[in-house]
Amino acid sequence: MHALDVLGDPVRRRILELLAEGELSAGRIGAAVQREFGISQPAVSQHLRVLREAGFASVRPDGTRRLYAISPAPLEDAAAWFDPFRRFWQPHLDALATELARGRRERRRREAGAQDGPAAGSGATEPAPRPETSEPTTPQEE
Repeated sequence: MHALDVLGDPVRRRILELLAEGELSAGRIGAAVQREFGISQPAVSQHLRVLREAGFASVRPDGTRRLYAISPAPLEDAAAWFDPFRRFWQPHLDALATELARGRRERRRREAGAQDGPAAGSGATEPAPRPETSEPTTPQEE
């Protein structure tokens, strides 16, 4: 089975997304996938079997549990298949990265300016000091 045939199914892609976080038990995978896709436990098991047989996932016993993990080689093969097509989206991703960096830089500048106080020429002034009198005032005089 070709890597893209395996990755073409949304349930299998979701299982791989879950496994990208780290090793998971079949039960945890099943619970998440059943909740999100409304499929039965045997259907989840079938998807796990396809991922194992295609080499995308490995399984190891841990007592009564079966723990699944990603096997990276088939994903690398799939990524290599996409290489001739990267020229269609890579410039857009590079431009997005540039804009994100520009936004972060601007945010840091604004935050640094806010910490330094009002900027010169911003129109913000301190209140004028009150004139001192030679005689103290009492609350009754006010």
